[in-house]
Amino acid sequence: MRTTNHFHGTLAVCLLTTLASSIATAAEPGAPLSIALNPPSANRIVFLIAHDEGIFDKYGVDVELYVPTGAAAGVRRDGMIIPANVIKDQLPGADHIATGLGTNLALVASDATMPRDMVYLATFDNVTRGHIVVAKDINSKEELKGRRLGYTGGSRSHFVALVFAEHMGWDPVDDISLMANARMDALKSGRVDAIVANENRFAEAMAAGYTSVIDISTLNVPTAGTGIAARASWLEDNRDTAARFIKSVVEANALLKQNKDVALRAMEKWYGVTDKAKQDILYVGAIDTPAAPYPSKDGIEKIMQIFDSNEMRKYEAADFYDDSFMRELDETGFIESLYN
Repeated sequence: MRTTNHFHGTLAVCLLTTLASSIATAAEPGAPLSIALNPPSANRIVFLIAHDEGIFDKYGVDVELYVPTGAAAGVRRDGMIIPANVIKDQLPGADHIATGLGTNLALVASDATMPRDMVYLATFDNVTRGHIVVAKDINSKEELKGRRLGYTGGSRSHFVALVFAEHMGWDPVDDISLMANARMDALKSGRVDAIVANENRFAEAMAAGYTSVIDISTLNVPTAGTGIAARASWLEDNRDTAARFIKSVVEANALLKQNKDVALRAMEKWYGVTDKAKQDILYVGAIDTPAAPYPSKDGIEKIMQIFDSNEMRKYEAADFYDDSFMRELDETGFIESLYN
């Protein structure tokens, strides 16, 4: 079965936009690290908690969070209405810290403007997640052979679609049609027969009477999803700032697991989610994270395999992660202390 990625120009542009809009930026020395929540999702709630519960302040990190205008418009198509006061146009600045790198590694093999020195420092989302939500006349995953599976156009959603095809033993070109830029509206209108659904989209689909034929997380396919990444060149002079940022988010991760109320407050404030059923779906996705979120070497390797190319083969997984920050937090007993 072919597992090579098909890098069309439009996909490369979309992937680059996703990477750029998830990067923490600092417009000038001393300015806050401005972090775009793109997309606003369950696995980014940990950053909201670090911000809202004063944990960034506790460790002396000045952080500004916001939802980019484009991201807010995108999730609106799935039924999530982001509060206007947290939406901003994309902030300018230098790319220092990102809330993920993951499947954007595909750009290493397709786009000359992709930062080559971004490395993972922590991974909170190390198992491939998502649902394959189907049209109401489809009852099994097998019925999708030869039909149209939609993904949003982002690299994460595309990765899930390719993982699904691999699981089914299908060629992603000959056995199924993978359709970009497809959300709930495309499924409802019949333009696709199924969609890749993250927690937000799955909650909306369930409310609309649609069903999932497979929970991708049950396949236990490694990935490197939401986490903390940074430019290696920036780290040389800013290791202390990076360490305090990571420490803050690791502590927020423990609070998330132990206090559901802080997560519910964050969902309502930042995502406008007040429906209990939707909150529960988001919370289950948010807490399914490792207590010690080491960079996922296995996940990086899987992404490199799925998005295989001649250019990608010039790199090794070790080129894309630095686990020294997590080892220090783990070996000093800091992480264990958060759960005692």
